[in-house]
Parts: sequence; structure tokens; C-alpha cells
Amino acid sequence: MTTATTEAPEPSAIGAVGTPFEVLVERGKIREFAAAMQSENPAYQGPGAIVPPTFLTTATSWAPPGSRVVVGFDRRRLLHGEQEYIFHGPLPRAGDVLIAQERLIERYAKPGKRGGEMQFAVVVTEFRSPTGDLVAEARGTFIQTAPKGGPS
Repeated sequence: MTTATTEAPEPSAIGAVGTPFEVLVERGKIREFAAAMQSENPAYQGPGAIVPPTFLTTATSWAPPGSRVVVGFDRRRLLHGEQEYIFHGPLPRAGDVLIAQERLIERYAKPGKRGGEMQFAVVVTEFRSPTGDLVAEARGTFIQTAPKGGPS
């Protein structure tokens, strides 16, 4: 999830990019993720294990402080609205190194069903090989709900 705090820091502008960071695809982490999904798929085991398609969600755990775009939403009102993954070739495997970088691509607002205005931010994270080839993209939509009893 993109950086969000209760203080709602100054948000990044559309088009802003975060600092690239390294994601090491570790065999044990793939196995743990598969277990959390309750999957016994043998493709997620062993030295040549591939990642489950939603595994890249964990990449933010490797992001150093300050490397992510700032959505600027209040965490107390934050929802994760949508997530999509696009792979541009084979799924990453144990031992792969990916370079991740976030980009804020869209901001918009919609009226909330219970009043007020909901704010939306769409962030795309590109995952590239060390040689720069695009391996995968993760597109996430984050929502800030309207405050209770007040304007957004």
C-alpha cells in the first residue's frame, strides 16, 4: 500500500515517481505466501519456485523509507479498492532480483453513498529486471472515505 499517515502529508502530484528499490524474490517467502493462501501447488515449492500471481503485493515490505509515492490519505479512512497484476513474460522465480518503482497515475473524486466525497488515487508499480526489461506491473486503487458528519 502506498504511504498514508494520520497526518495526511502533502500528496505527490500525478506523474510523480518513487525512488527505485530492489526486490529479492526469496524461495522461503514464496513458500510462506503460498501457505498463507492455503495453496499446495508444487510450482510454489523448491529452488525453482515461481511466485503466486499476487505475491508482488509483498514488494512494499522491501521499500526503503522515502522511496514510495505519497498518496496523502488519512490511514483511518483508507480503503484498498482494486488491485491488478500484469505479467509481461514468465512469472518471477526464486532467486530473481526485480527493481520496483511506483508512479502515481491518477487522482479523482466521487460522491460517497453515505454523503461527502471519496478521494481516489491510482498507483502503478513497475517491476523490471536488472537489465531494465519490464517483468510485471501492479496497479492499485486506494480510496479515502469521507469523514463522518463532515465535508471531505
